[in-house]
Amino acid sequence: MSARANALALQSPLSPGNLLRSLNGLAPDLFFTAATEIEPRFRVRAAARRRYRYFDRPSNPHLDRWHAAAERFVGEIDVRSFGRGLPTSSPILRRIESVRIREVGGGVEVEVVAPSFVWGMVRKIVAALREVDSGRLSLARLENALDGRERLTLPMAEPEPLVLWDVEYPLAWTYHWRGPNRHQARWWTDRRSEWLQRGQVLDWIRGAVEGEEISRGSER
Repeated sequence: MSARANALALQSPLSPGNLLRSLNGLAPDLFFTAATEIEPRFRVRAAARRRYRYFDRPSNPHLDRWHAAAERFVGEIDVRSFGRGLPTSSPILRRIESVRIREVGGGVEVEVVAPSFVWGMVRKIVAALREVDSGRLSLARLENALDGRERLTLPMAEPEPLVLWDVEYPLAWTYHWRGPNRHQARWWTDRRSEWLQRGQVLDWIRGAVEGEEISRGSER
């Protein structure tokens, strides 16, 4: 999993502005974008909500099924079928604010927003959406699992496409990032070149495979 947004709490003799600049000098692939002063009792895990996004590339998805399944997750649900290593004796409830599906270039983006999550929850939700899409899981059985009347055995969706997109706290950020330093800028330029090269290679492979399939189809 990757994180576009995350937070840490620490003590420092530096002012928030100077601390922000110092943190951005730790490693070129770490970007600290904002800082604020907090009370000693502040708990970094006590976020108001978290927003995860999962980028999936299903072949020929039935988007109506994805949307129908996503709607079932909104509200208070029993997550025993949608987490890992959870006790089974009594319901474990979590409130989900929204599950949104939208088409993106070459795939589907699943966005899940909730105040808190159990381990593996988003990846299990994506797995459930895939099962509904394939027809292996009915909406009725999904609803039973969400209400705690049935336990599902779901695989874990792959971790690489999962991104912690945003974390919201009941406070305002008062010091903001002024942009990358030269080390961060160089790292970003190098990674961007690598990604473009990989994209060109993948496009070339995809074109070669599609061309071969078309050629085979013509021969038949």
